[in-house]
Amino acid sequence: MKSGLVRGFLSVGIWTFISRVSGFVRDILMAAWLGTGPVAEAFLIALSLPNMFRRFFAEGAFNTAFVPIFSKKLQDPQDAQRFAAQAFSGLFTAVLILSAIAMIFMPVLVWLMASGFQGDARFALAVEYGRITFPYILLISLASMISGVLNANGRFTAAAAAPVLLNLLFIVAMGLGRWQGWDLGLTLAWATPVTGISQLALVWWDAHRNGWTFWPRRPRLTPDMRRLLAVALPAAFAGGVVQLNLLIGRQVGSRFEGAIGWLSYSDRLYQLPLGVVGAAVAVVLLPELARRLRAEDHAGGQSAFSRATEFGLFLTLPAAFAIAVIAEPMVATLFERGQFSAYDTTQTAKALIVYALGLPAFVLQKILQPLYFAREDTRTPFRFAAWSMVVNAVVAFGLMPFIGFLAAALGTTIAAWVMVLQLWLGTRSMGQAARPDDRLRRTTPRILLASILMAAALWIARDWLAGHNIGRIPALAILVFGGAALYFTLSFATGAYRLSELKAATRRSR
Repeated sequence: MKSGLVRGFLSVGIWTFISRVSGFVRDILMAAWLGTGPVAEAFLIALSLPNMFRRFFAEGAFNTAFVPIFSKKLQDPQDAQRFAAQAFSGLFTAVLILSAIAMIFMPVLVWLMASGFQGDARFALAVEYGRITFPYILLISLASMISGVLNANGRFTAAAAAPVLLNLLFIVAMGLGRWQGWDLGLTLAWATPVTGISQLALVWWDAHRNGWTFWPRRPRLTPDMRRLLAVALPAAFAGGVVQLNLLIGRQVGSRFEGAIGWLSYSDRLYQLPLGVVGAAVAVVLLPELARRLRAEDHAGGQSAFSRATEFGLFLTLPAAFAIAVIAEPMVATLFERGQFSAYDTTQTAKALIVYALGLPAFVLQKILQPLYFAREDTRTPFRFAAWSMVVNAVVAFGLMPFIGFLAAALGTTIAAWVMVLQLWLGTRSMGQAARPDDRLRRTTPRILLASILMAAALWIARDWLAGHNIGRIPALAILVFGGAALYFTLSFATGAYRLSELKAATRRSR
């Protein structure tokens, strides 16, 4: 069992890394060939529409409800096949109807997402692109459900590889469009459903050859489907709060020319450490915390919670400081070429600095929320998320007249810290399992000190490199790898982490 889990983690980890790299190549090409002009902004809004709804019908509410129920039914393969087929048909019908309605009312959706586009060319382009891209939600939702079936059966490769396929097809489409002189906005729009077809085909084929075949049929509201809906609907409401936060940022950004692009590219950069650290915490440490709490092992729960917090802070605090210091050379190296100007670099770097300040908060949320979920309390985090959304809206719209598009990034960051504060205050009555242990209290200030010292060194190195005309790529490599090496050295020197603890962790992993 243990070796199978390790293989699964390695498979998912490797494909996730490849997906991140190929995604950066895709973004670099988009920035160079489209920049942050009207076509780029219109396409980014059009693509965000199906991606917003997929949180409900794919990775979000539906799969959150489907996978646990399906996993329990695997003891009876025929029952599991029947339930999966019913869920597939129900999902297909629901999302097909949604897609038809959305394509008819696409101008309304674009206005809700980016009302600042109204009155200029971006609005018509976003409506046109949106009608082309929206069917992607049907394809990716079905692919996500089938991926859940595969993962529940211990098969991870096809589902993990699917996002890589998406990025590669986007890269090929942009290359062909550039070579043939096609309209790149339309090329990307039409490539979107093609990537959905390819991802669905990949996971469908892998499921089919392992005995799980899915075809849409007339949906039936069976007891199992009622149970699925009963679990999925509350999760959809909670997911809706997250999507409304994204909507607030898009609305603010749409009122400033180029801002949708600046916010999108900066979001991609800070999401890299967030995705890596957040995934590691969720996959490795947090399930252990939930198991300890359910077993009434309060000391073990405290240890798991403290190690998760320590791990999250150990990686995200230096990442936040480093990104804030080297934001401009990072953006310039990755994106500044072709249609992406030096001005675009400056504006994107400003947003990236603001997002970086919220990076630890985004990871701490993932550590604190399971303390509630392990107690089957989903209402309290939902209530906290709703208040955080209000804070986001007040900050974003309230500061927009004074600091422009940066209000969107600042609202997101402040709301994240407000969410962490609420979650932390709410754990005070949870007993020992929710309290930091002695080791966490010792390491936290030392991690902070090591991060600050590393950031100061990076600040000096950044200015020195800028004055010596070293190429962008070598300079960024020096900053990134040099900063990482310095931080790990400082973390041992300050006692933030001890060699004996590292050896002990290595022995436990064996």
